[in-house]
Amino acid sequence: MKMEIKSLYLCVRDMNRAVQFYQAFFERPPAVRDAIYSVFDIHGFRLGLFAFEKMQEKHRYGNSCLPSIQVETVGQLQQKILGLNLVFPLKKIGANWVCEFEDTEGNHLELTAPVSPTKCSERAKTASRISHS
Repeated sequence: MKMEIKSLYLCVRDMNRAVQFYQAFFERPPAVRDAIYSVFDIHGFRLGLFAFEKMQEKHRYGNSCLPSIQVETVGQLQQKILGLNLVFPLKKIGANWVCEFEDTEGNHLELTAPVSPTKCSERAKTASRISHS
């Protein structure tokens, strides 16, 4: 049996505020924008925002589910966290730089970047060195 995780959603109290936050963070508009459920498509992964109170649902907030978002470099990571409410400061853990932030709705998310460049970047640098030799 093959299983895949293709999406997750975060509960939000203020859809407009949440959409504005994630639109700025992901640097793209939502694929679907609705008062109850909005969706950001991030390279095939669907991050949903759910206005649970409008549907009279109850949810408890916490940090037991921690969506993790990866960027390519620590420089990009540092740029993304400017002005965010960090709940776990940037720290090198194993082969990654890791930090945790809180969105406008109280959800915690992790942001990571590899300590060393990706293999693709390494290949590009090697090709560049060879072509300049």
